[in-house]
Amino acid sequence: MSKRYLIGLILLFILNFAVVGEAATTSNQATLERAWKQAEKAAIDGPKEVSLGDQAKLNLPDKYIFIPKNEANNIMKAMGNGDSKDLLGMVVSKNSDDNWYIVIEFRPEGYIKDDDAKSWNIDDLFKELKEGTEELNKERTKKGFKEMEIIGWVEKPQYDQAKRQLIWSISSRDKGDTSDDNTINYNTYVLGREGYIDMCLVTDLKEIERDKPAALDLLKAIEYVPGKRYEDFNSSTDKIAEYGLAALVGGVAAKKLGILAIVGAFCLKFIKVIIVAVVALGAGIAKFFRRKKDNTEDVAEKVDEPETKTESKDS
Repeated sequence: MSKRYLIGLILLFILNFAVVGEAATTSNQATLERAWKQAEKAAIDGPKEVSLGDQAKLNLPDKYIFIPKNEANNIMKAMGNGDSKDLLGMVVSKNSDDNWYIVIEFRPEGYIKDDDAKSWNIDDLFKELKEGTEELNKERTKKGFKEMEIIGWVEKPQYDQAKRQLIWSISSRDKGDTSDDNTINYNTYVLGREGYIDMCLVTDLKEIERDKPAALDLLKAIEYVPGKRYEDFNSSTDKIAEYGLAALVGGVAAKKLGILAIVGAFCLKFIKVIIVAVVALGAGIAKFFRRKKDNTEDVAEKVDEPETKTESKDS
């Protein structure tokens, strides 16, 4: 169990938030700290088979950590994103040099017809994406967080019809920010019988090529359970979504159904990841915990057990 490493990761996120944080008030920082501490207690280490609701299973590889739904939701709310009943969990890396996270959701929109992928207009999709982000900015402003703007494609939409998988990626930044420190939302989707699983990797432009394999690892590791697969669709009984595949890119669905969730409500930038001072302190702490983990695994397990019992009594 690599809880020691996750403690270091918690500190890294908190320090980033404290130094750069959007609306970085004492209250925001305290809320984020509490959320990460709760996540540390509930974290699941790979390798492990993780249930994704009643829809699918995730064969979590050894190098990743899964944070369950409730704890992940608390983290995302603390970072300025909306609450989501569709959230399944969150994945982070065991590698102390990695500074990305992946949010996993299931959207029960019904069976999505994918025939429009043959004729979609990439420019139109991008325009709709930018317009949708402006709508979402209204919600961020109300909560005291900075507005975001979409910069451009990092990876244009690609759809694998055989695997029912969609991939696309954009770069974004704070409005008015002229630096090249853009955040990347790398989006992957897997279609199912009753909706789709949405995984969003959040990282920065400089790290996308290094971090992208993590999203692809998890994409390969997700499998719908029998009865929930795309090919299990029954046209006489099943719900059909009110939109096609293109809406998962351009946000037609969000505008049509009144959902302020363009790019996924959770897939907006929460902080600028890795400032030199924070790297020196936060990542150093993470590496310390990671290094200690290999040498003190047995001791760590013994220490964790009484802590769990104490928490149970308190509850």
